[in-house]
Amino acid sequence: MTTGPQRASQGGGVQSVERTFELLELMADAGGEVALSELAEKSGLPLPTIHRIIRTLVSNGYARQQPSRRYALGPRLIRLGETASRALGSWARPYLAELTEATGETSNMAVLDGEQIVYVAQVPSQHSMRMFTEVGRRVDAHATAVGKAVMATMPTDTVTQLLSRTTMHPQTERTIITVESMQEELTRVRQQGYAIDDGEQEVGVRCYAVAVPGAPAGAAISISGPEGRMTRISTDEVIPLMQRLAKDLAAELSVSNSA
Repeated sequence: MTTGPQRASQGGGVQSVERTFELLELMADAGGEVALSELAEKSGLPLPTIHRIIRTLVSNGYARQQPSRRYALGPRLIRLGETASRALGSWARPYLAELTEATGETSNMAVLDGEQIVYVAQVPSQHSMRMFTEVGRRVDAHATAVGKAVMATMPTDTVTQLLSRTTMHPQTERTIITVESMQEELTRVRQQGYAIDDGEQEVGVRCYAVAVPGAPAGAAISISGPEGRMTRISTDEVIPLMQRLAKDLAAELSVSNSA
């Protein structure tokens, strides 16, 4: 029996804090809005415990109750997310710089946020004709190489739930617009170890991406450029480099998280 106000978890943390973040992540996985009964089913926690935690989150602005009596992520999380994204971008930039120097093309890092990809860092190419994606830009995951790379790390049913919350709107005539076709594409991504956006987000643009393994949030790094230049890049050479950089970045993020 513990004597303090908070019981420690088996991992050495504070159990109530771990439960709070578990519930926030479940809310995010559900698209940002969920019922208490769903949280109970997915977390295995007793309803009174969930209600107590959610009530605390609501009172502090980290969650809010909808008119439907479902609960949504709260506005105070926005500032935390924006600050974390900036920090993640600063960690990623040295790795992206190495990738851009090696390939001559623009490199990016992006994370999955709900059903969309958010770009958090970029190192531009020195070519006069180059790709430019504004840091902070949000795009639908299904039409991007980074989105595919991240979704390929997720269970099939989780991907289906994610895609079912979107319209899978076609950005170009090459955009994959059905869940079944995307699941087939993700099988190829898993087999080959990288994802391709072949003019699916923008006509004439090609992008290669690999997932950052074990990132706290689903993340991927990529290179992108005009299709004519990108097709001359040897994937046999660049993909191993991208995988190494992604692994090194993941190791740095792991060290930062354990500090």
